[in-house]
Amino acid sequence: MGVLGRYDTLVWDFNGTLLDDVDLGIECANEMLSRRGLPVIPDRKRYFELFGFPIEDYYRRLGFDFSREPYEVLAHEWIAEYRSRERNVPLREGAEALLFAVRTAGVRQAVLSATESKMLKEQLADLGILGYFDEVVGRGDIYAPDKTGLARRWAEEKKPGRCLLIGDTEHDLACAVAAGFDCLLVRGGHTADADLDALGCPVYDDLYAVKEVLFGAES
Repeated sequence: MGVLGRYDTLVWDFNGTLLDDVDLGIECANEMLSRRGLPVIPDRKRYFELFGFPIEDYYRRLGFDFSREPYEVLAHEWIAEYRSRERNVPLREGAEALLFAVRTAGVRQAVLSATESKMLKEQLADLGILGYFDEVVGRGDIYAPDKTGLARRWAEEKKPGRCLLIGDTEHDLACAVAAGFDCLLVRGGHTADADLDALGCPVYDDLYAVKEVLFGAES
């Protein structure tokens, strides 16, 4: 028997958990770095070493100088690069089938993201999965410092019952802790496997393994 019946709501991270956008994130950053003559990210290994929240700190690690260009300007540029390429980015394998199975089981689903709310809903609609979610929880702007406060406020205001957050980063675990949710993490997103393993949180290889945990081995 799986663990799904323990929960009133599944809370999904979007980027890296449902959406397979790691390479897109690297591509957008490298385009911006190249324009400024800064060293590009050579591979995923280096990306995992650099990426993290708050996003401003990630930008600093990339080499951007906020005294020359404010973070807000860079954030707008990154969004433009991302949106010009995002239609070529797929969901992770098994994502839609898993969302459908949870919906069929009668468990509420929310998506929690540091993405601006309007953009997030457009992305979900374009991917054909907006209808699986009872709540879409995004930010009110594009600057995405982090989402721990967002998770806490949503939990306090909506009182969604017992929740399981499914994500791909240490930041997702921090959000779960801040909001009082259980958490599990999935490999293949925006974090190196070794770093996930060091967090002391259940970690699964892919969304097929997550489905087995939720529904049991015979699902």
